[in-house]
Amino acid sequence: MRKSIKRIYALLCMVAMFVMMIPSMAFAAEADETKVAINVKVPDDWQNPCVWAWDEDGNNAFEAWPGEECEATPDNEGWYYVWVPDWANHVIVNANAGEVQTGELVLDGKDAWITVSDADNAEVSYDAQTTGDTPEYTEKFLIHAKVDDSWENPNLWAWSAPDGTNAFEAWPGKAMTAGEDGWYTAKAPTWVNSIIINANHGDVQTEDLSIDPAEIWVTVAEDGTADFSYTDPEKAEIPNVTVHVKAPSDWENPNLWAWSAPDGTNAFASWPGEALEENNGWLTKEIPGWVNSIIVNGNDGSVQTSDISIETEKDVWVVVTDAENYEVTYEEPAASATDVAAEETTTETVEIENTQQSSTPIVLIIIIVIVLAVIVAVVVTKRRVNNRNFDQEGQHEEIDIHFIIRSTRYRYACRMWNRHRE
Repeated sequence: MRKSIKRIYALLCMVAMFVMMIPSMAFAAEADETKVAINVKVPDDWQNPCVWAWDEDGNNAFEAWPGEECEATPDNEGWYYVWVPDWANHVIVNANAGEVQTGELVLDGKDAWITVSDADNAEVSYDAQTTGDTPEYTEKFLIHAKVDDSWENPNLWAWSAPDGTNAFEAWPGKAMTAGEDGWYTAKAPTWVNSIIINANHGDVQTEDLSIDPAEIWVTVAEDGTADFSYTDPEKAEIPNVTVHVKAPSDWENPNLWAWSAPDGTNAFASWPGEALEENNGWLTKEIPGWVNSIIVNGNDGSVQTSDISIETEKDVWVVVTDAENYEVTYEEPAASATDVAAEETTTETVEIENTQQSSTPIVLIIIIVIVLAVIVAVVVTKRRVNNRNFDQEGQHEEIDIHFIIRSTRYRYACRMWNRHRE
C-alpha cells in the first residue's frame, strides 16, 4: 500500500512539473526563433534600403513601416543584408524612407538574394550572389535622438564599458536616419551600455551617456547637454481615446487596426488588430491618443474600410455602411442618423472568444485524464486491500469457531469420563 501511494505521489509531481514547464517551453521556442538573411541590391538612387516582412496571417516581423534597415554587406559593394524571422515569407524592399518600394515578394523561408532593378522589377535567387559569409545575427535596440537645428547629420557612437568594445568601425559612428517627426534614429547591439550623439562630422557631441539596452529617446541641447527617457516624451502623456463603431451586420468578428502616420507606429501587434467590444449599442475599442489612422475590418480581415484619418486625442464615432462608405464624427450622432447602421450591427460577440483558441485546453484535458486515472488507481488499490483484509478476517473467524467447537467437545468428553469413573 505504501509503495502504491509513493508511486501515485511521484506521478502527480511529474504532472505538476510538466504544467509549470509549459510557459518556459513556449518562451524558449520564441527565444530560439530562426532567422534568415535577406540580401538586397538596389538602384543607386535608393538610399537607406529597408525590408518590410510579414506572413500569410498578417503578422508583421517589425514594429513599423518601413521595417528593418539593411546593413552594408562587407566586401560586396552595392549589396545590403537584413535578418528576418523565417516565418515572415512575404517581403517588400523599400528605400528613401519608404517612398520607393518593390511589390510584394513571396520567399521560401530561407536565405535569399534580391536584385532590384526598379520599383516594378525585382529578381529573387536562392543561390549566393555575394562572396564571404553574412555577419551573424545580433539583437539590436532602437535609439532616438532629437538635436538642435545647428547639429547637422547626427551620428551614433556606441560601445561597451568598461572593456571598450565599439559597435561601429570608426568615429563618428553610424549615421542616424531623419524622421518626419523631427527625431533621428539608429540601432545598436544589445551588448552596448554607453552612447554618444554627435554631429557636424563629429565636431559637436554629447558627453558619455550610460544607458540600459532598451529603446531610448535622447534630447540634445545646442551645447551638447542631453536628457534621455525610455518612453517617448511626446507620446507618454497623451491619454487614451475611445473609438466607437457601427459595422455592417455581415462583418463577422469586427476588429480595429490603428497606427500613427506617416511614421507607421502600430497600436497593435498584428493585423487585423484587436476585437471591437459591444458597449451600449456601439462597438468600441480604447486606443492610444497619438493614433491618427484607423481601419475597421471584419471576417478575419477579409473585408475592410480604406485608411480612415482621425484627429489625435479625441474620442471618435465611425458609422460604416460598407467597405467604401463611412462617416466620422467627434460627437455621438443622433439616434436618427444611425438607425440604419444600428440594424446592421451584429450583436453576437460571444463568437469572438471562440476564435481565440490555444493549446491550453488540450493540456488541461490531459491533466484531468491523468488525475482521474490516478483516482481510479487509488480506489481500486484500496478496494483490493480491503477485500484482502476481509478474507483474512473471515479465515480468522472460521478458525476461531472451529477452535471453540473443538474446545467445547473436549471439555464435555472430560466431564463424561470423570462421571464414568465415579
